[in-house]
Amino acid sequence: MKDAYSLILTAIEAGTYRPGDRLVESELAERFGVSRTPVREALQRLETQAMLVRDGRSLIVASLDHNQLAELYTVRAELEALAARLAARHATPEEVRVLAQMLDEDQKCVRNPEALARANKRFHHQIHLASHNRYLVQQLDLVHRSMALMARTSLAAEGRSETALVEHRRIVEAIAAGDGAAADSALRRHISMAWETRLKLEAQADHD
Repeated sequence: MKDAYSLILTAIEAGTYRPGDRLVESELAERFGVSRTPVREALQRLETQAMLVRDGRSLIVASLDHNQLAELYTVRAELEALAARLAARHATPEEVRVLAQMLDEDQKCVRNPEALARANKRFHHQIHLASHNRYLVQQLDLVHRSMALMARTSLAAEGRSETALVEHRRIVEAIAAGDGAAADSALRRHISMAWETRLKLEAQADHD
């Protein structure tokens, strides 16, 4: 069974609790069927990790401003590209086949942005694992945890689902070919396009 920290973090990642939502100790304890002490400790840990922030006496799910998003995407691009480069060097044939199978499965989610967002996370995590570098995987886990603070997925933008899957295929092809430079380049372009899409979504939201 998951501990209180994992339960709350998973709920944030799933969008059950979104940026700006207030987290109440007693409500969380009741929701997850745990006592208040581990919930209190979990909330303190999440606050230390900047996943939660204080609003008076309350704790709310943090949100990311434009500069924080820009910084996050910059770090993500560097680390993800490194993972792809290492995966091209170290991925086993089995890991490459799993990535290819994911591409086929993810096509079924192309009309469902939320499902595709979950599939996208699994896909990227599989590349992280294929890098065979535990320290890199740990750092990327932190980056992707912070990405849970985004109010919506960039895959919801019109046409982005289809282009993202094309980009995924190019990444897998480069990894399968053992071409680290191509894998690095394809992953960087993928993150760049995701950031550009998010900027457009932000601009549209501000205009609306």
